[in-house]
Amino acid sequence: MERFKRACTAQNSRHATCALLAACFGSTWAAAAERDTSTNGEPDEVTVAGTRLSQTAGSAHVIKRDALDRFHYDDAHQVLTTVPGVYVRGEDGMGLRPNIGIRGVSSDRSKKLTLMEDGILFAPAPYSAPAAYYFPLIDRMQAVRVLKGPAAISYGPQTVGGAIDLITRDIPFERRGSADLSLGQFAFRKTHLTYGASDEHMGFLIEGMHLANNGFKELDGGGDTGFARNEWMVKGRYSPNPYSVRPHEFQIKLGYSDEGSNESYLGLSDQDAAATPYRRYVASKYDRMDWHRNQVVLRHNVQVSRAFEVTTTAYRQQFSRSWNRFKGIAGADTNSVLSDPNSSQNQVYYGALRGTSDASSRGEHLLIGPNQRDFLAFGVQTQLRYAQATGPIRHRAELGVRYHYDEVDRLHADDRYAMTGGVPIRVAAEPTHIAADNKAFTHALAMHLTDAITWGPVSLTPGVRFESIHGRYEDRLTGKRDGAVTAMVLPGAGAYVALTKEFGVLAGVHRGFSPPPPGDSKNNKPELSVNYEAGLRYSDKLLRTEAIGFYNDYSNITSLCTASSGCLDKNIDRQFDAGAARIYGVELYAESAIPVPTGYRVPVRAAYTYTNTEFLNAFTADDPLIGKVQPGDYMPYVPAHQISGGVGIESKRWSLNVGGTFVDAMRERAGRAEPARFDRTDAYFLLDVSGSVNVTKRVQFYANARNLLDSVYVVSHRPFGARPGAPRWVTAGVRVDF
Repeated sequence: MERFKRACTAQNSRHATCALLAACFGSTWAAAAERDTSTNGEPDEVTVAGTRLSQTAGSAHVIKRDALDRFHYDDAHQVLTTVPGVYVRGEDGMGLRPNIGIRGVSSDRSKKLTLMEDGILFAPAPYSAPAAYYFPLIDRMQAVRVLKGPAAISYGPQTVGGAIDLITRDIPFERRGSADLSLGQFAFRKTHLTYGASDEHMGFLIEGMHLANNGFKELDGGGDTGFARNEWMVKGRYSPNPYSVRPHEFQIKLGYSDEGSNESYLGLSDQDAAATPYRRYVASKYDRMDWHRNQVVLRHNVQVSRAFEVTTTAYRQQFSRSWNRFKGIAGADTNSVLSDPNSSQNQVYYGALRGTSDASSRGEHLLIGPNQRDFLAFGVQTQLRYAQATGPIRHRAELGVRYHYDEVDRLHADDRYAMTGGVPIRVAAEPTHIAADNKAFTHALAMHLTDAITWGPVSLTPGVRFESIHGRYEDRLTGKRDGAVTAMVLPGAGAYVALTKEFGVLAGVHRGFSPPPPGDSKNNKPELSVNYEAGLRYSDKLLRTEAIGFYNDYSNITSLCTASSGCLDKNIDRQFDAGAARIYGVELYAESAIPVPTGYRVPVRAAYTYTNTEFLNAFTADDPLIGKVQPGDYMPYVPAHQISGGVGIESKRWSLNVGGTFVDAMRERAGRAEPARFDRTDAYFLLDVSGSVNVTKRVQFYANARNLLDSVYVVSHRPFGARPGAPRWVTAGVRVDF
């Protein structure tokens, strides 16, 4: 296959072989291969904003399939912490609902990032309710792109922190399939199957994955605390005339996902967390999340000429979830009870959570019930790409236009349960309480224009984004209706100057933007910032290193309330404006795959991030993570220091890799003084080890040990008490290619 690729890039792009490659891999590859060749005539594998990754005018990282295969991670948190500037907030220890932040933006439910799968927004309602309660299974992906700096303006609506694009598996060039089966501790089991084939005119891929375990937490009275997830994807393509000088292709992608997880927001008091860190109180006995999602994506790609390409995509996705869970104690604040369980006023409520005392009053009742939310999102987007040389100057321009609609329909209810004989029993005499019944929806028109301009050693990438957002909100309990239109122009520009063939400097500036959700148009303003970055990069065939400094200057930083941060139902997805703030830091990165004699290679990587945050205004917010703030206070859930690294040795027959991650302690509430124990997470270090043996060219056995040192640490106290990261977890499996 590489022989065919080289034939295309060696100025033979109109050969029939190249038309076939365009049909199989998409004409985007054919155009990129023709435009972007390295010194040896081979196509560069990765381009960002129209330039090769090594010369892009901004911070960008691509985690490729070989890196993903080294540890077979099924938790997106573990994959993304290998990228500098990316932070995660643990929650359930298994990454079911990731909390991801970039360059200091809030990590809560990844709501301040633009999240995509194959270039399509995948958050259930990225404008109306951006909290990402869905995240695709990371082990299905063939690559992960993380874009920061000026490149982010091509991928709104969130442009403050950056964008993450998950790239799914390609339709194979030939008939091919695989089966990946593994088992492990806590009844872990994974089944991952793929099969596909192609000819000149059409191709298909079928992929299915089942991931499940029984959980590592021990529920008082017994019970399953794990989950089961299923994901299916079908891809198809059809090229009417692959030998045409203007080839075009139709593509379809269908997806279905579901989950059933016995997961809870209820944690422990710190004294119980120290004694039995993996315990779960009986008050969470009935907690369970169930959701399902379906997706349809239709795409048409046409290579109008050697210089001009058009890709149009229509998409539709539905997501429905119901989380029946513990929501609180009727007569007390749960966090206050767990932060001081031995006080005289809290002991009776503490006993209600643990099941050690029966309820004797209505105030001791537990509030338990479903939060039902139904989401719909659909849209159509078109990208026009143009590549042309004007004398010594090369242009790679892209114009993108997207119409998007999304909505969220919420119905939150709870019933009263009385602890009786160590078991929560429904109080039949008490009516069901409807806590929220509302709907929000948004129409959005977005456009972006970028041009990667290369003149000798200089690459400039100016760009601009435009967002026009019309949001509406309807509260069926109060009769409130609200609507607003937000329009914003977001410019940006980046530059890279190659001082030598391998070494260069980069700098960029862009306007950061996070749109306000529908619901309170009189008070809500968009989050706005001016973001700067500058640094150095060295890249050759064996080594890539970067040192980048960033500074985000906010004129208005915002907080968006979620249940995961402990917000009340009336404040869910409500925004609080905090005014001026600043976030700055440094990112260091290095990776290499060092060849050594006798056919071995040594992959090495290291990433370090330092971050400082500061509010510049005094204000008060009902978001429990914020509270009452004074100028100079630090922001919650941003570690000052984060380090990730790995080293291994690999050959054609076997491999052994070791990876480590250190995350500094994080405050869980804004402030400047040293936080109390109940208001901070633990610093932690995780050591992971993975090995594999290729029995034949088609059969591989592998084993992984996660958290090999069995570190015990608290990842969060929000919304209700201390919750731990996962303990040591060993799995083993076999992969067969056919």
